[in-house]
Amino acid sequence: MTGKERREQLVSIGREVFAERGFDGASVEEIAARAGVSKPVVYEHFGGKEGLYAVVVDREMLRLEKIVTESLKTGRSRVRIEQAVLALLTYVEEDTDGFQILVRDMQPGQDRTYSTLLNDAVAQVSHILAQAFIRSGLDPDNAVLYGQALVGMVSMTAQWWLDERLEERGPSKEQVAAHIVNLCWNGLAGMEADPQLTKNLNNEPSTLGREGEN
Repeated sequence: MTGKERREQLVSIGREVFAERGFDGASVEEIAARAGVSKPVVYEHFGGKEGLYAVVVDREMLRLEKIVTESLKTGRSRVRIEQAVLALLTYVEEDTDGFQILVRDMQPGQDRTYSTLLNDAVAQVSHILAQAFIRSGLDPDNAVLYGQALVGMVSMTAQWWLDERLEERGPSKEQVAAHIVNLCWNGLAGMEADPQLTKNLNNEPSTLGREGEN
């Protein structure tokens, strides 16, 4: 195994161990044992557990940031919100280890955290909401408040949904996304009894969506 291949192996194994045990519960000994190498090999590549953890977190942050940013780039206002919610839930479903690492408390000195990413998402969502507010004759200055509320709701619901999925129960990600957007877009007073995403997984327009939405 080349040095680059060994480094990638250790990152992959470290990701698994940090997800299972958290930073404090993980050890260089266990990571090295799973990789079939001695402890000095881990220190040679990363300088210790902290260095490996920093690489794992940085990669997850970049991956999730790209996913969320791409989902908010195109589409009408409601569609972009739907895409962002569904993108986060898909990440939770397909990259469970990474999400579990990010939602835990970051270690001192960590430059970027999950909270930092959420703040970036708030800025993007607030911009989208401000545009929708202007079209609806509402005060766009309130968009940041609503952006905070929406991103917080999505993040907390995603963590709840992960717990449900780990217990092999709970609704599908499409159902969760549809209900989140139902509350966000329609409010409690205008809730739909059977909310559906505007687009299905094949990106075909849903016949169950509401007409005339932005």
